[in-house]
Parts: sequence; C-alpha cells; structure tokens
Amino acid sequence: MVRYYSIAIGIIIADHVVKWLVSAYMAIGQQITIIPGVFGLASVRNRGAAFGMLQDQRSFFLIATSVVLVGVSLYLRKTYREKKLLSYGLALILGGALGNFIDRVFKGEVVDMLHVRFIDFPVFNVADSFLCMGVLILLIDSWRDARTNRSSSGLPSA
Repeated sequence: MVRYYSIAIGIIIADHVVKWLVSAYMAIGQQITIIPGVFGLASVRNRGAAFGMLQDQRSFFLIATSVVLVGVSLYLRKTYREKKLLSYGLALILGGALGNFIDRVFKGEVVDMLHVRFIDFPVFNVADSFLCMGVLILLIDSWRDARTNRSSSGLPSA
C-alpha cells in the first residue's frame, strides 16, 4: 500500500513544484517555446475542467473530486494485493486528482502550463498528465481482464 501512496505523493510534489515555478517565473498568458511548432509552456489559470469546460463551478469540482478520491482510495485498498497494474493506475489517478484538488481548495483555480502545439491541444498540467495515464492503465487492465475472462470461458477473443 505504501508504494502506491508514495507514487501519489510524488505526483503531487512534482505537480506543485512545476505549478509554483510557472506561477513564480511566468506572467499569466506568457508563452515559452520549447520545441517550435510542437511543444511549449504557457502560464494559464483554469477555473473549470479539462478543455475549459464548466468554468467557475468550484463547489461542483470540490464535491465531485472528493467523491472520486474516496472511491479511488477504497478501491485501491481493496485491489492492491491482487491487481498490481490496476493499483498503479489508481495511484496515478489519486496523485493527479489530489494535485488539482489542492489548487482548487487553496486558489480556486488550477495552474496549467503544458502546451502541445502541433495539434493545438488545450493547455494542461502535470497532474492532468498523470490522471490521463492512470485512466489509460485502467482501460488496459480492463481490456486484459476482458480478454482473460473471454479465453477462460471458451469464447473467441476479439
């Protein structure tokens, strides 16, 4: 269990170090090109969800995230011994969700800074990255379980 909570804490620390650096050394709206036309930093504040949806719905996010955090924590405690891959995914989700939750509680907004330019993707942050990786791991784990269940039941796999 300690391993998974350590991962979550590491994500929170990394996320907040990067957010602090951006807040301290970049003006809001400032952009820095890292790889021209591909990737850069942008100092943005987001009072909503991914892609700027649901702006200024702080109470909703605090309640929804609290529910998710409790659910993920309980599920992690239930599965960490038997399902390692799933547990790593849950740890990434926990760390990412807590990183943004802390911003919303103390600042009322989330600091975003990572900007993938070649597809004009919305600006996001370190916590968002780990949340997405965690969800991807959950999907892979679910897909593996479905394949295993299919093969053990004698049904042809897709």
